[in-house]
Amino acid sequence: MNVNGITAAAYAPTAKTTGKTSGTSQKSSSAPAAVYEKSSEITENTTAKSDTAVVESLKAEAEKRTAQLRSLVEKMMLSQGKAFDSDAMWNFLRSGEYTVDEATSNQAKADIAEDGYWGVEQTSDRLVSFAKALAGSDPAKAESMINAVKTGYEQATKAWGGELPEICKKTLDATLKKLDEWKTSSTESAK
Repeated sequence: MNVNGITAAAYAPTAKTTGKTSGTSQKSSSAPAAVYEKSSEITENTTAKSDTAVVESLKAEAEKRTAQLRSLVEKMMLSQGKAFDSDAMWNFLRSGEYTVDEATSNQAKADIAEDGYWGVEQTSDRLVSFAKALAGSDPAKAESMINAVKTGYEQATKAWGGELPEICKKTLDATLKKLDEWKTSSTESAK
């Protein structure tokens, strides 16, 4: 039997007896009651492992979907004979002075629809899952995750060069609400 590195054979208590047998006092050896033997088995914190797996999975999916979105925008821009460095590209997209073909428009609408991958619900769910995974599912860290989301939104606003589109604000609000519910539910269950 092996339980976290302590084996049954190593845990063999010895009795210390004092008594008289045939008029002679006898003492047992003073061997320890338990012996620790380090196991060759390495046990891992499965919670941390699964949290790491969640983070890696979310990152991989986000990279894949971001590449698809980037490809969609690049095709739209190239079809108009436009090529930009990253700063000029943001300015171009912010301006709204471009045309979008029907297929690209339909794909973008599907992606940001209520049930779309980039829609408010799915995006806020991913952000909350990512925050929980980073926090090791510890609700005591919810406030730091809330602050991190707010900081990320501020940085995105700065990178965009102005107010982000309405869907971004809705996503922020939904994310903060879900994180606050997580924080509140853990506080109430602790009472």
